Amino acid sequence: MRILIVKTSSLGDVIHNLPVVSDIRCHLPQAVIDWCVEESFAAIPRLHPDVAQVIPVALRRWRKAVFAGRTWREVAAFRARIGAETYDAIVDTQGLVKSALIAGRARGPLSGYAPDSAREPLAARFYDRRFSVDTNQHAVVRNRQLAALALGYELAGEPDYGIAAPEVIFDWLPPAPYVVFLSATSRDDKLWPEEHWIALGQQLHGLGLSVILPAGNPLERERARRLAAAIPDAIAAPAMLATLSVRATMVGPPSKMST
Repeated sequence: MRILIVKTSSLGDVIHNLPVVSDIRCHLPQAVIDWCVEESFAAIPRLHPDVAQVIPVALRRWRKAVFAGRTWREVAAFRARIGAETYDAIVDTQGLVKSALIAGRARGPLSGYAPDSAREPLAARFYDRRFSVDTNQHAVVRNRQLAALALGYELAGEPDYGIAAPEVIFDWLPPAPYVVFLSATSRDDKLWPEEHWIALGQQLHGLGLSVILPAGNPLERERARRLAAAIPDAIAAPAMLATLSVRATMVGPPSKMST
């Protein structure tokens, strides 16, 4: 049995989806599990030993260069790759129109949230099978319940993230307990004000916790350096976000429950 999970973004949503892989492996031990994810978050599902193939999609980058020849060549290559396998089940745990359209490029029966459960109800039109899941639950629970309904097993037990983080030398980390601040986001209008991060960091420092600030692109690294300079003993981390994130308590800005 071959299963494709579609959860493309963002970082927290992708991490929240890891227990789905562990659930599938527990209840369907012979299943081969693939995962389609935004290229910038592909390192996260790769940390789970039961993910056979990670299929990156670069929708965010492609939108910035819609008319470039390279973009359309990459889109064609993605379509060929996601359509190369025939899946026994495809599960879109994101519930967005974009994720439903991406999932629809794969071959196999597609399952997702019913209109009363999807973040974007229109996404349900693209699914072959639709399931209602209580929207008042945490995203981790919702993801697990949707997969259980779609794949026909009874959900039980606590979430298992199944992460097998590679051994990396972290000699730059502080000796004291630390918290990772994920201060970056996919859109500027979603950014938490820097003064809020600074105030939170100062409060945590007063409690004996150090702050680590990972970053990806140059703009994010500059923000991380500014915040680190304003928070006592904070560190702007090297580029190893995926591994660092699974070794720490992650703190993100207040937001609505993600799907």
